[in-house]
Amino acid sequence: MSRGRVLIVDDEPEIRRVLRMALVSHGYEITEARSGEEALGKFREPVPEIVLLDLKLPGMGGLETCRAIMAVSDVPIIVLSARHAEKEKVELLDAGADDYLVKPFGVEELLARMRVALRRTPAARVQQPLLVIGDVEVDFKKRRVRRAGEYIGLKPKEFELLHYLIAHQGDIIPHRRLLQAVWGPEYGNEFEYLRVIINRLRRKIEADPARPKYIITEPKVGYGFLVPEELKSKPTVAG
Repeated sequence: MSRGRVLIVDDEPEIRRVLRMALVSHGYEITEARSGEEALGKFREPVPEIVLLDLKLPGMGGLETCRAIMAVSDVPIIVLSARHAEKEKVELLDAGADDYLVKPFGVEELLARMRVALRRTPAARVQQPLLVIGDVEVDFKKRRVRRAGEYIGLKPKEFELLHYLIAHQGDIIPHRRLLQAVWGPEYGNEFEYLRVIINRLRRKIEADPARPKYIITEPKVGYGFLVPEELKSKPTVAG
């Protein structure tokens, strides 16, 4: 039984060969692409379930490829790069990448990151199927969010993070706990991951992202989801 369909995007044949051999031996089905343009052509049946994307590609670079893939799919993307620059990581995470792995890396670390990226279920659950707070409506069963009556497209990690925050509504969740709950126990220091996705969520659900009223920050501690005082007297649960 296959553990998942993996698209490896890298212009170096030797790297593709090493990754293919390692992943096939662990039960994954492999498709390969040598460029971003070729990778986009792979999003037909069967569609990849996860993408391993090299940052340095000829023609369409890794960042552009990430954005192009996100425009047609919500497939998890793990970026592989020899560079450590935080600005670069933030740009790729903001473009929709799930993770960023610096070369050289071990097979076991890659496999662990892939398992996390393929997991779509956050560690916490809320009991009600539909939550309505002000102009924000979250349908947990259908994994849909609306603001002011309009559907908002959330990437999987965005939804999972929002889901976890709402499940602990009113609490400030420490950075490390959030990372380990949404990404997995292997994480804990990737604070830029949280910062990028929190900013993306605020842009999508807050009327004024610069002055958020739902997703709040406790400096040097963590984040929380709060119901504004003016909405606390109103029904917040439907369904």
